[in-house]
Amino acid sequence: MSTETIVKTVTSAVGQLSVQPAQADSTSTVQSEDTYKYQHLLPAFDNNKKYAPLRAFDHVDPGHRALSHPNPISFLGNATRVTEMTPNLGTEVEGVQLLSLSHQERDQLALHVARRGLMVFRNQNDFIDSGIDSYREWGSYFGRLHIHPTSGHPLNAPELHLVYRDAHSTFNFELDDRITTTLWHTDVSYEVQPPGLTTFFLVAQPSTGGDTLFVSTVSVLKSLSAQFVAFLRTLKAVHSGIEQADHSRSGKRGGVVRREPVETLHPVIRKHPVTGEEALYINKQFTKGIVGLKREESDNILNFLYDHVAKNGESQARVHWTPGTVVLWDNRVTAHSAIVDYKESKERRHGVRITPQAERPVSALEA
Repeated sequence: MSTETIVKTVTSAVGQLSVQPAQADSTSTVQSEDTYKYQHLLPAFDNNKKYAPLRAFDHVDPGHRALSHPNPISFLGNATRVTEMTPNLGTEVEGVQLLSLSHQERDQLALHVARRGLMVFRNQNDFIDSGIDSYREWGSYFGRLHIHPTSGHPLNAPELHLVYRDAHSTFNFELDDRITTTLWHTDVSYEVQPPGLTTFFLVAQPSTGGDTLFVSTVSVLKSLSAQFVAFLRTLKAVHSGIEQADHSRSGKRGGVVRREPVETLHPVIRKHPVTGEEALYINKQFTKGIVGLKREESDNILNFLYDHVAKNGESQARVHWTPGTVVLWDNRVTAHSAIVDYKESKERRHGVRITPQAERPVSALEA
């Protein structure tokens, strides 16, 4: 490509677009002040890079190996504090360094996240500052790393999904025509093989606000009647990435679609391959309809389930971010929502998600 190629640079400091000549391909990046420690993790959007459809792969969950360990929570042996966030969801840990875990301890971690749904590790600055290659190695242990079709990623590191908002711009999937920013979802559930164990951390955060809500989709399912659950087990739903892609095609979130969107059928109730637990697997962001039902029937069932997820406080936990926090959750048994309550502060919230894919969802009936 010639040197006439244009690079769009979003100047965060003044909220303007500047155009500069480029030496390589056309890439849009967030430009920040030179003193920002995590400038190398700012979102870039390559306008020319396109990816083929994802291919199927065999996923072996590391948690399987931990089932045979005599003490599958020995990885917490050096912890100075272990707290259950709620009875149904979440464990908070201090004193364990994720970077120091052996392969056997990583297996145990995968099993414990599957069982608890969510784990919050404090004081993980070494992990956060370990760099892009370390993030890739960490995530690859748990599955094939997912490349997001539309979100920003660090330059030359498409395997890392970034969330980013500052005083002048946002590169997140945010809908301004809603009365709330809460949008319960499981990550990229439209993929044939959606994510399993997922790792996320913030490198910049507002002084207050910007928390993340989580819900156990195992727990919300258990609160439904046995007859209704038996009916839901027979159903499959369409999960679609089209709306997300169209959002980017409209010029938002960097305006890039790297891989054409897909729509996939998944069971409404899936079974976890390691724990055997069943979980509700629908979400308001990506689920579009139940196969075989009339529109009104599908809408009523889905809206009831969305409402059940949103209102089931006994199945929810809230993560308050502090510097050095790393959060892991299992996308197969949880849903979550960011809380964008810090807009008025104009402070930066900048996060990195490491997203290994897992198996194709399987219902209890199929299993």
